[in-house]
Parts: sequence; C-alpha cells; structure tokens
Amino acid sequence: MAKKQKKATPKRVPTKHQLSRWQRQTKIRRIVIIAAVVFLAGILSWVGYAYNKDYKDRVVILREVVIEVNGVPFTMEYYVKTLDAYTTGMDSESIYYMAGYIADMVALNIIEAELLIQGAKNLGIEVAPEEIDAKLKEAELPDNEAWRNIIHAILSQEKLEEQFGSNLTATMEQAHVQVMLVESEEVADEVITKIEAGSNFTALVDEFSCNSSIEGDLGWLPQELMPNTLIADAAFNLTPGEISQPIYDESAIKNVGYWLIEVTDKEDDKVKARVMLLGSEVEAEHVKAELVSRNFSSLAKEYSQHESKYEGGELDWLKQGDMGSEAFDEVAFNITANEVSEPVKDESVQTTGGYWIVNVVDRGEHQLGEDVKEWLRDRHLSDWFEEWKENSTIENLLDEEKKSWAVDRVLQGR
Repeated sequence: MAKKQKKATPKRVPTKHQLSRWQRQTKIRRIVIIAAVVFLAGILSWVGYAYNKDYKDRVVILREVVIEVNGVPFTMEYYVKTLDAYTTGMDSESIYYMAGYIADMVALNIIEAELLIQGAKNLGIEVAPEEIDAKLKEAELPDNEAWRNIIHAILSQEKLEEQFGSNLTATMEQAHVQVMLVESEEVADEVITKIEAGSNFTALVDEFSCNSSIEGDLGWLPQELMPNTLIADAAFNLTPGEISQPIYDESAIKNVGYWLIEVTDKEDDKVKARVMLLGSEVEAEHVKAELVSRNFSSLAKEYSQHESKYEGGELDWLKQGDMGSEAFDEVAFNITANEVSEPVKDESVQTTGGYWIVNVVDRGEHQLGEDVKEWLRDRHLSDWFEEWKENSTIENLLDEEKKSWAVDRVLQGR
C-alpha cells in the first residue's frame, strides 16, 4: 500500500512592512561599515603622514649644513655627535643648565679644529690615519667621525708646536728686568728714592706693589714677551742698571682702592650711604678736599670707580657684608652720620690706573730658557693661527633654535 506523502509547509512571505524594515537596517549597517572604514583609513593615513613627516623632518635637519670652514661643510648630524662627544661624562642636568655655553663652545671647537687641520696641511704637516687609530685606542674612545676629527686636531696641534719650537734660535736679544706697579706717582717717587739709596728692589715689592700678577724679578725676556709695551719700551731703551721714571698706565689693574663714605641715615642694623671708590690715597685726599666747594654727587660722577658713580654714589640700604668688604663695613657702620670718612684703604677691590717702575738689570744676547722657549713657541703659533683664521672663510649658521634642537637630541640619547 503506497505511503501517503507528507504535506509541505507553506513558506511565510514577509510583509511589505518587514521588507522595508530589513532594508533600512541593512542600509544603516552598510553606512556604519563604510564610515568606520573611512575613519580608520583616515586615522592610519594621518599616523603614517605624521610619522613620515617627523622622520623626514629629522633627516632633513640632520643633513642640513650648519657650519662651513673654507668650503668644508659640517652637518647638524656631525654637530650633534660632536656635542655628544664633548659632553661625555656630564650628567643631563649639567648639560641642560649649561646648554647655551656648551653649544657655542662646541661650534667654536669644530671651527678651530678644522682650521688647525687645514692650516697644518698647508705647512706640510700630515697626521696619518694610523696615528689617529692608536690615539683612539689608547684613550679608549669610540671610533667615529666626531672623535676622529677631535683627535686629528689634537695631533695636528702637537706637530705644529714641535715645528714652531724647532724654528727658534738658541739665543736672542733679551733684557733682565724688575718691575712693580704702585698706586700713585708720589708712591713711585718714594720707592725710587729708596732704591737709589740702596734698598733691594724685590724687597720693596712686598711693601709697595699693588699688582700681584706682574711684579718683582721677571728674569730674562725678549721684547715680545714683556708684559706690556710700556715695560718693553723701558726695558729696551734704558741703559742697563738704570731705573725708569714713574710710567703712568691708565689701564693697569691694581688690587687696592680707597673709599670715601658718607652715611646719610641709620636704622637698626642697616645704613644708607653714598660712596666714592678712588684709585689712590692721594687721589682720595684730593677729592675729599674738593668737597668744600663741590657736592658729593658731582665728584662721585667724575672720579669714582664704583658702579654707583652713575647715581652720584648713592647706595640702597646696606647690611654688614653687602659690600663684601670688611674694611668698608668697619667704617660705614661706625661713622657719625652726615660726615665724610677719611680715605679707607681696601685691598679686596680693584681699581685702574697706576705707575710702573722698571729696573733694567742687564740687556744683551742671551740664551733662551726652557720656559721662554715655550712661551715664544706658543706666541708664534698663536699669531700664526689668528692670521690663518682671519684669512679664512667661516660660516656659522647655528641659531638659538638649532642649538637648542641639537642639545635636546643629545639629551634624548642619554
């Protein structure tokens, strides 16, 4: 008997309303997906652009020529590497706070190192790569372009010193002189009188000299190594055994000054004062005598060597220690108000203007001492270098922004 066939279930046909709803949902999903794709593509494109731009900017900056010496270019990349080399061993904080000074110093060193290398070559002095290799190895330094150039310059200078030293003669015209700087012509006359009466020149230096950097027996020196032209002229024009008359030098620096102080008001542990700083006791006494007919302010503007002269000598309220001078404080905080002090000697200040006394012990052709040879060598080398630098073409294109960028680059790598 044949089986009965199962009756098929009729499919449900969606209504027009359902079709419309499904179509809207599909359309919304499509829009959302497209928007998401477009958004993600935009984000990825922006990130890629930003990355590429930053990369390109860095590459462009690093390849930019920032220094040129006689046609030899140095890029920002080289400058950064040299900056890194010169600051080896420095902590980041020190580099940050000294950034301006360090950036300028490194730029100058790049220029002068290249000038040394070029100048040495012009004189026939060569530094072999093997010499640089050995020096780098000895000092345990990295073998890169920056360090190689630094070592190249150092070796070039050593060879230049050797060559300039070898060019010196064994003897030359020299003078044996004794010198001292005193504060006034009156003191100079007193010293000369004592010397002519038989007093020892160098013994008098301890009592009267007011410039510790140039004083006493200088020994045998050629004219070009004399401390200044005034001393040189006396040394090579006076008869040996003759003492010069007082020689005035307006630019000479003395380690002494004399205050005139007038306290105009007092309050607890403070004083209000006006002051003058003079170059000698004689000048201070002369200026004080002038106060009879002239006011303090005008005399301060004319004679004082203290910075307050532009305000007529007027100072703000002072506490002890503010002027950095015990000699000043001892008088200023004990003087009667509205009275001008006697000249107050102060050896903690510096003033300009003084009188040289030169004693020519002997003069003639004399053997060069080792120290004199070294000084002459350095003088001749320095003169040669300055002339070479003056005649060179140097371009420093580093501005504050570029130097700051380079310093930041070094700090990022620390």
